[in-house]
Amino acid sequence: MSTTFATFGNDLHAGRRILPIVSRRRTWYLISVVVVVLLGALAVVRGPNLGIEFTGGSEFQIAGVADTEQSSAREVVREHLPDNEPKVTQLGGDTLRVQTEQLDSAQTAELAGELAAAYEVPADAVSTSYIGPVWSGDVTQKMARGVVVFLVLVAAMMALYFRDLKASLAAMIALGHDMLLTAAVYGVVGFEITPGTVIGFLTVMGYSLYDTIVVFDKVRENTADLTGQRRRTFAELVELAANQTLVRSINTSVVALLPIGSILAIGAFLLGAGTLKDISLALFIGIIAGTYSSIFLAPGLLVDLRRREDTIARHTLALERARRGESGSTSEDSPGSPRGEDAATRADGADLDAVDPDAADPADADAADAGEGRTPEADPADEDDGTVGRAAAPRSARQQPRRTTRRRRSGR
Repeated sequence: MSTTFATFGNDLHAGRRILPIVSRRRTWYLISVVVVVLLGALAVVRGPNLGIEFTGGSEFQIAGVADTEQSSAREVVREHLPDNEPKVTQLGGDTLRVQTEQLDSAQTAELAGELAAAYEVPADAVSTSYIGPVWSGDVTQKMARGVVVFLVLVAAMMALYFRDLKASLAAMIALGHDMLLTAAVYGVVGFEITPGTVIGFLTVMGYSLYDTIVVFDKVRENTADLTGQRRRTFAELVELAANQTLVRSINTSVVALLPIGSILAIGAFLLGAGTLKDISLALFIGIIAGTYSSIFLAPGLLVDLRRREDTIARHTLALERARRGESGSTSEDSPGSPRGEDAATRADGADLDAVDPDAADPADADAADAGEGRTPEADPADEDDGTVGRAAAPRSARQQPRRTTRRRRSGR
C-alpha cells in the first residue's frame, strides 16, 4: 500500500500523471459553495452557542457529584429564574457546570446552596464566578480586532513575498472559505464558542496559509521561465504545481490530524466540555478545510485572477494556436505554423534551384532525362539531326514560365 502511494506521489511530482485540479476548478468552486451554504444554513437555524465569556452571566461548578444527571440542576435554576434556561454541561467524570444569567450576590449564594443540596455535596464543593457585560464585550472586541490585524498583516506579507497582489488575494479567499466552513461545522455540532475556540480559529488561519504558501511557492518555481518554454500554459504549470504538492499536503495533514483527533476524543468523551474540546474541534475541521482549499481552490483562484494578464494571455494564445496546427490534418511543418512557413520557403527555394538552368549540371540533367524515359538533349555533333534540336527547344520553353512563376511567388 505504501509502495503504491509512493509510486503515485512520484508520478504526480514528475508530471507522468496529472489530476484535473485546475482544469476542473469550477467543479471545486461549486462543491465548496454548496457545502458552506448548507452547513451555514443549519448553523444559523440552530443558533450560535456563545460561551459565558461573550454573553456574561454567573457560573456554578459542582464538584464530586455521585450522579451527573443534569435535570436536577435545571429544575433548581428554573425555580429561582423561571425565564432563564440554564446551560448545564459535564466536566470530567464528577463535575457539572451550570451557567445562568447575571445574578447578584444574594441570588448567587442562595442558588449555590440549593445546587449543593440537590446533588448532596458540601456547600464548599460548589464554586461560583461572575462575568460582567463590560468584560465580555471587551473580549469580543479584542477578538475581532485581533482577527482583522492578523488578516491584514498576512495579506501584506504574502503580497511582498510573492510580489503579486493577486496571489495574496487568492490565498485570502481560500482562507475565508476555511474560516466559514470551520465556523459552520462548529455551529452544526453545537459546541460552545469560547476564547479557546478563537485560539483554535487563529491557529487554523496560520496552518491554512502555510499550506497555501507551499503550493504558491511551487507555482512560482514552475512559472519562473513561463515565456521561455512552449510545453505548458500558465494554467497547466499551476496544475502541475498543485499535483506536485498534493501528496506532501496529505501527509502533513494526516500527521497533524492524528494527535488533534486524539485530543478531541479525550476532551469530548472522557473529560467533557472544556478548553481542549473547544480548541481541538476547531483545529480538526480547520486543518481538513485548509488542506482542501490549498490544493483544490487556491490554485484555481490564482489562475482565474491572472489569466487575463497580457504576458500570460499572449503565451497561452500562442501555445493553443501551435497545438491546433500540430493536431490538424497537416504535419508539424504546416504552412499555418512558423515552422511550416520556414519549411514551405525552403521547399520553394529548393524547387527553384532544381529548375534553374544556370545551376544545373548538363550531365545530371541528361541522366535524369534518361532515367525518366525522356529523350536527352542532343550533343553538338548531332545538330544536323533536326528532330533532336526541335525536341530540346520546346522543353526549354516549358521550363521558363515555371521558373518565372516560382521566382514571383517566392519574392525573388
